[in-house]
Amino acid sequence: MAKKVSLLIGGWSAEREVSLTKGKAVESALREAGYDLDVIDVTRDLGALIARLKQFSPDVVFNNLHGRGGEDGEIQSVLEILEIPYTHSRVLASSIGMNKPVAKRLAATVGVPSPEGGVYPKELVLAGKAMDPPYVVKPPCEGSSVGVRIIMEQENQPPLDAESWTFGDEVMVERYIPGRELTVAVLDGEPQAVTEIISHTRFFDYEAKYHDTRTELVLPACIPEDVYQTALRYAKAVYDVVGCNGLARCDFRYNDTGAGPAGLYFLEINTQPGLTPESIGPSQLVYNGLSFPALCAHLVDSAERRFRQNVVSKEQAAPLKQAS
Repeated sequence: MAKKVSLLIGGWSAEREVSLTKGKAVESALREAGYDLDVIDVTRDLGALIARLKQFSPDVVFNNLHGRGGEDGEIQSVLEILEIPYTHSRVLASSIGMNKPVAKRLAATVGVPSPEGGVYPKELVLAGKAMDPPYVVKPPCEGSSVGVRIIMEQENQPPLDAESWTFGDEVMVERYIPGRELTVAVLDGEPQAVTEIISHTRFFDYEAKYHDTRTELVLPACIPEDVYQTALRYAKAVYDVVGCNGLARCDFRYNDTGAGPAGLYFLEINTQPGLTPESIGPSQLVYNGLSFPALCAHLVDSAERRFRQNVVSKEQAAPLKQAS
């Protein structure tokens, strides 16, 4: 009998359309891999989701939700309560990965540098008093470059648009790092490769990620070998300290003006990167010889395996607690 998998798509975040679009590739891959599949368009009606899951009774949930509610630990908590295995990272790692300031602080504990900056009240940022240009403003807890703006020297644009800023009263501000955009996928703790992202918008924003066909992905990145290896090492260190599972992706800026590895800065970790054969993370696995359907199958099977290992660990620990 084929293994039963519930594929979660949609959600209610700013990245809903991304999840719906990329979910079609995951659906195709899982069907090709031979799973009995139930595709669920998730909304805020968690009662309906729980009823659907109980009716289908999946062996594993493939979580293809993005943004708030989908990759920040919320839906993961629901699945933990239901005791259903699910792909990607668990509750704590998912929450940390979505919270950029916390992820940066953890990265620093394992020697991975980030651009200087902090989290400031929105009013202070609007007044231009958080940091002297050049700097970057972004929501502390969003993905896909939603809400990101670069403020360069001698520019007249405000640090953010107060009317369209729907991300709360706090703003993350970082020193702008000139240079190149690099990213590393990590699967089960193993860094895969380094990709350089060359966008033709001002930076690798939402438009460049999902709509601008001019965006180039250079794999492997044409950078000095010591920088390449440092990026791999940094990505693994962040993945491990955050406590990720399955597939994740670490993004970096590389100041290529001669600083070598010292010019490499960690920006963020994405615990649920976009999943199509051409997406940045999976393309590195494909580059290394793993087909996209095989990757999706691996994520399903490893999620179930981790769940069963956790159950065994709890059962083994129970007699020890009783004895104490």
